[in-house]
Amino acid sequence: MKKISVVVPMYYEESMVRPCHEKLTAVMQSLTSYTYELIFVNDGSQDATLSQLEAISLKDSCTKVISLSRNFGHQAAVTCGISYAAGDAVVIIDADLQDPPEVILDMIKLWESGYDVVYGKRQKRKGETFFKLITAKLFYRILNNLSDTNIPLDTGDFRLIDKKVAAVLVNLKEHNRFLRGLVPWCGFNQIPLVYERNPRLAGETKYPFKKMVKFAVDGIISFSSKPLRLIMKLGIFAIIIALFIFCYYSMALLTPNRVVFPALAWLIIIISFFGGVQLVSIGILGEYIGRMYDESKNRPLYIIDKTYNITTKKNIKKSSSIK
Repeated sequence: MKKISVVVPMYYEESMVRPCHEKLTAVMQSLTSYTYELIFVNDGSQDATLSQLEAISLKDSCTKVISLSRNFGHQAAVTCGISYAAGDAVVIIDADLQDPPEVILDMIKLWESGYDVVYGKRQKRKGETFFKLITAKLFYRILNNLSDTNIPLDTGDFRLIDKKVAAVLVNLKEHNRFLRGLVPWCGFNQIPLVYERNPRLAGETKYPFKKMVKFAVDGIISFSSKPLRLIMKLGIFAIIIALFIFCYYSMALLTPNRVVFPALAWLIIIISFFGGVQLVSIGILGEYIGRMYDESKNRPLYIIDKTYNITTKKNIKKSSSIK
């Protein structure tokens, strides 16, 4: 009998542990032709998240828990869960239940029909602010224009992937991971599944504005070298502006009766403009160089502190975890 693995990253989700487990268990138990496992990854939470997961795992053998030594980030936690998944297909879903677990049943049907990846495409995003909706739409469209990989619009990490796709993802080496781009980059037979996203049932979002910005930068830097080419274009543009100002000011000196912008003001504008271009260019270069430095250190993507109901490892590199 085939197995479905469900990977759920958790970070300060004590109010969602039991509702999430109950909902996922009910959905997975309705699949009479499959066995299942729920893999909860505690990403360094310091509240009661781990203790509640531990208590559930003692009563439910289908619930497996991995606790990381500290917070390594959502993408690392998901990768850890995928590494330990023993299923023929792996479903990635967040603990807040904004992505309805019932959609998993439709994903499995599409997987059974031959698709290797079924990714959730959000038709509506209930309970989210206008600012978040607009910035999310802009981000995915900007990312697609910059990236050489076609990253589906309006999608999150909620998806089903076949075990062969999971094996490829686990063995990709980068530390600054962006799974929403890595999955389409892998190729295989992929299809969207449109659904409506619910409001968060309890707790608070773990993606404040600062983390959203970092996530956006990771996505752009990881899947595009166009910002580097943009630096060259900015440099050319700056030279054109400087030449224009030089010509304008030279002509003004030859026309005594012409009203001339003060020379000091021109100087301040030029210095400010070139200074801004240089700082932006250095910042973009720094992002790429910083990621090269991170990769060169070859540190593990995550470190595991404890596991519950897990006896074997699958699809996992020796360097990716420490116990």
